[in-house]
Amino acid sequence: MNLRDLRYLVALAEHKHFGRAAQASFVSQPTLSTQIKKLEEELGVALVERTPRKVLLTEVGREIAQRARDVLNEVEQIRQIARRTKDPESGTVRLGIFPTLGPYLLPHVVPKIRERFPRLELLLVEEKTETVLRQLREGRLDAGVLAQPIHDDQLHQQFLFEEPFLLAVPEHHPLAARRHLKLDDLADQSLLLLEEGHCLRDQALEVCQLSGAGEKSGFRATSLETLRQMVAANVGVTLLPTLAVKPPVAHSHDIRLVEFRGHAPSRRIAMVWRKSSAMAPFLKRLAELFVLSRALLDPHAATSEEPTLRVPRANANAKSRKPAAERR
Repeated sequence: MNLRDLRYLVALAEHKHFGRAAQASFVSQPTLSTQIKKLEEELGVALVERTPRKVLLTEVGREIAQRARDVLNEVEQIRQIARRTKDPESGTVRLGIFPTLGPYLLPHVVPKIRERFPRLELLLVEEKTETVLRQLREGRLDAGVLAQPIHDDQLHQQFLFEEPFLLAVPEHHPLAARRHLKLDDLADQSLLLLEEGHCLRDQALEVCQLSGAGEKSGFRATSLETLRQMVAANVGVTLLPTLAVKPPVAHSHDIRLVEFRGHAPSRRIAMVWRKSSAMAPFLKRLAELFVLSRALLDPHAATSEEPTLRVPRANANAKSRKPAAERR
């Protein structure tokens, strides 16, 4: 048994197809198939059920693949310790981030990371929260930037900042002329929300519960930009995170933003990593670069020139009862 064969088994468990697993492992399909067969002979058990159309791992095969994944992750941790000892600020960090934050946060922090750690290779993975958490637990990511709360005792959570929400309304909506809102002002509104799986949907639903608002029926957006377009088309109103209306995003002339008075609904953002990670000391230093200034997170700063600033359109390149929406 060797690490190479364990990698082949893990690849097969992930792709459930010999051809795709071989491609991901940069070997030919016969090579991978032969090595899996040799591993089965060495262990004396069947790891794979071979059918004409797909590959299924046996029960023992799934258990061994999971343990193999853990072994490979530990081996990578050993390599990381060696690399960080020689040069703590070089190497690779695989960072996961969710789609309604990544395009708006990264333009503010990536330049700082490049300046502070010029030799660091930052590999970014944009996925929904549950996918980031799964890949983090499996060792396929080193850290993630996610919305709290995160219920996992195996993960360290480094709080970064709290991001307020604004209400986005069509230009001629009755609320467009308001300078400020209270949560109660949403009681008769139906909000446009994202589809299941997005943490922003959960956060918006919490605001709905606190304010008495509802969800607009018959509509589920796949992205924050879809929500923005629907508001511009006078389909309804929605909540937008503050960073999504800040430069370097471009402006839309068909949407108005209205701030919340007092404790605005918000989301808490944290960087998370495995408590067992050998990279923990470096990740703590990296997390410091993700802490944003108060001015950047202040909706007031975005509306200092106009009482109701027009909402920008995204650049293509780029457990308390308080009103803060803190669910993922």
